[in-house]
Amino acid sequence: QVKLVESGGGSVQAGGSLRLSCAASGSTLSITMGWFRQAPGKEREGVAALNTGRGTTYYTDSVRGRFTISQGNAKNTVYLQMNSLQSEDTAMYYCAAHLLGGSWSSGNFKYWGQGTQVSVSS
Repeated sequence: QVKLVESGGGSVQAGGSLRLSCAASGSTLSITMGWFRQAPGKEREGVAALNTGRGTTYYTDSVRGRFTISQGNAKNTVYLQMNSLQSEDTAMYYCAAHLLGGSWSSGNFKYWGQGTQVSVSS
């Protein structure tokens, strides 16, 4: 069983930055952790993910070059540094994780955090 605790988020003006954190507890050896987001009226989408065992990363096209996912010194913690935020980035952001290796498939993410709101005003 894996428990995820998120922190960060908030409100920022367009062009600003925010950092999200997610700490996993439980069985976290070589865990894949990622961030998903869902805006009102839109489908949930995967934003970025990282496999802590391999160090490999995934980004959706709309955030590549602006967002960076990284692993903390405690290998069960990941950060999402969000720069050059745009109004389109406004959404509830969820940390998620799975123990199925380096797959990025959203259907594999079994464990979910409670979500943290990110609001970007233009």
